[in-house]
Amino acid sequence: MNQISFKRLLTLGLVVVSAFLLFNFVTNTSAEAYKLQKDRTLLSLIQQTIHEGHYEPRAIDDDFSEKAFELYLRRLDGQKRFFTQSDVEILKTHKRSLDDEFTALKFDFFDLSVSLMEDRINLVSEWIDDILKEPFDFDKEEWIELNPDNLEFAKDEEELKDRWRRVLKYQVLTRLYNSMENEDEDSDSDEPAKTYEELEKEAREGVKTSQKNLIRRLGQMERSDWQAMYINSLTGVFCPHTAYFPPEDKEDFDISMSGQLEGIGAQLQDRDGEIRVTNIVPGSASSRQGELEVGDVILKVGQGSEEPVEITGMRLDRAVRLIRGPKGTEVRLTVRKVDGGGQTVIPIIRDIVVLEESYARSFILEDPASKEKYGYIKLPSFYADFQGRGGRNSSDDIESAVKNLKSENMDGIILDLRNNGGGSLQDVVDIVGLFIESGPIVQVKSRMGPAQILADRSNELLFDGKLLVLVNQFSASASEILAAAIQDYERGVIVGSEGTFGKGTVQRFFNLDRFLSGNNRALAPLGSIKLTTQKFYRINGGATQLIGAVPDIILPDNFMLIETGESEHDYPLSWSEIDPVQYNKWKNPPHLDDLRASSTKRVQENELFGLIKDNAQRLHRQNEERRFPLKYDSYVEHRKAQKEESERFDAINKTELEINVLNLSVDKADIKDDESKKDRNESWIEEIVKDPYVFESFQIIKEMN
Repeated sequence: MNQISFKRLLTLGLVVVSAFLLFNFVTNTSAEAYKLQKDRTLLSLIQQTIHEGHYEPRAIDDDFSEKAFELYLRRLDGQKRFFTQSDVEILKTHKRSLDDEFTALKFDFFDLSVSLMEDRINLVSEWIDDILKEPFDFDKEEWIELNPDNLEFAKDEEELKDRWRRVLKYQVLTRLYNSMENEDEDSDSDEPAKTYEELEKEAREGVKTSQKNLIRRLGQMERSDWQAMYINSLTGVFCPHTAYFPPEDKEDFDISMSGQLEGIGAQLQDRDGEIRVTNIVPGSASSRQGELEVGDVILKVGQGSEEPVEITGMRLDRAVRLIRGPKGTEVRLTVRKVDGGGQTVIPIIRDIVVLEESYARSFILEDPASKEKYGYIKLPSFYADFQGRGGRNSSDDIESAVKNLKSENMDGIILDLRNNGGGSLQDVVDIVGLFIESGPIVQVKSRMGPAQILADRSNELLFDGKLLVLVNQFSASASEILAAAIQDYERGVIVGSEGTFGKGTVQRFFNLDRFLSGNNRALAPLGSIKLTTQKFYRINGGATQLIGAVPDIILPDNFMLIETGESEHDYPLSWSEIDPVQYNKWKNPPHLDDLRASSTKRVQENELFGLIKDNAQRLHRQNEERRFPLKYDSYVEHRKAQKEESERFDAINKTELEINVLNLSVDKADIKDDESKKDRNESWIEEIVKDPYVFESFQIIKEMN
């Protein structure tokens, strides 16, 4: 958003708030009146900031209301474990009136929904006590469906209670099975073995404790907590990245962006009540521990040896606060593995993210037979010293890495942007500029006016050798800008999964307190709103939004049959295009048809890629089918079958490939004198040696002209 439009937004906000509060703010200072005024002011400011500042504002009408209603219902009871069909019917009477309440600055529907939810929470609490009083019958042949998409809301309280019975039975069964397995493993111990009855009772009591804690936390949610959920169901209709942040949530967001957060270093997402791992921060405690993976679902969080806390259905921010903690303390995560290996407990010692491991790193790749060598650069993110405190910038580090590789006589470079979620726009522009003589890199368009063209600032070509960019479906934002620019210039070859993430929008935070003046400041703090204000466009005119950058050479991927990326979100902005800009393509473009045919032949003959294809089928099937037996013998068979199938794919990331990974001369002395750097270096090299995507990229770049 440009400065003029922000000033206009600020002025309008002050006018709206002043007009609303001028009459009665000073004269009516009761707690109830204060709450009402704060609620109305909050909705008014959110409306105005979206209307004036969002890249693509939409009408607030009945269609908007229906979409917001569905979003809110999923966020409120995504697992369909609290509301009955009659409850939903009561709520549906408001399905087409949320737009009217939004514009009238009312929370009537919201207050009704919270009252209904709180009643259901209390009822479920009573059911948990009743259901867990006696042992379950694990000889009975029955099943549980854990995919809420395959469930309707329970028709009545009797059916809802039975749904909870199955949920609790499944949790007890899982604990009991794990305990029985542990007893078998400890059979040589001098301690007397526990009986089945003892293990069953322990499992039941453990489930009761964790579920009662969950109910207690839900009961402790304040009105402002529910309110944020409701407001974000309204903002979510505009686009998935426009959101309201209460004051403490904005503080959490700022901490997560600083790189200095003490915790485990994993990015999480709440999907229909389940907390999923969406990214492992390079160099973090989770990354170094090695067991937590993208796609894992975190079910429980334990502080050291304490009883773990159930987090399914918990708000994401509350779950994150349980996972965070001081450096050096242990958190134990109970997760459902993405590979179908069942539930497992992952202990992680919290730490500050080691920034050195989040920076660019470079190596030399060597063919053991021919001794042919090429450079390799891994860039985890487009980091930058935004605060101007003497920190590092990714563009400077990449420039140094390229110069160092040139000094080693490398005539080709593989730039690995897999899992790179983006970062500094200026840095990506500067990095592309290292590989072209001059020209535009990306177009950035606001809602009003023409697109701004960001071009190479140096007009100096640093590297004119072979270039290959490696991406996957988690390469987002700035990564997509780089891949798209290299592709449009035909400067190199883009290799990776079927598409990148598809996030082609820019967000900006607005502190709502800035719109308050005079006595109105007593309403602070109101929080902040994050608005989508701009959109990225390639220099060929096409947006990176939604479709991302499609690689020139596509390789099989474990997640290729599972929907990921921007298109998976509700109501993303659409793809669009604007006029292209003038640019000169590379003088010696790669022969893509020949490279693609050769790569396809190698992949078809490669056993690891065959396993990856089979694993993709398995993960897709498991993602769709989440129906589990509740009979003990059937459950044991199911778990054993899952484990055996999972073990078949262990070779994907454990097979050493025929490639040598060497350190650059400039790095050797530094690594030799530091044991921690030596350990990290060995870990990185081991990872690269076992990476089939790096190996295939190496084969491709060897064949490039």
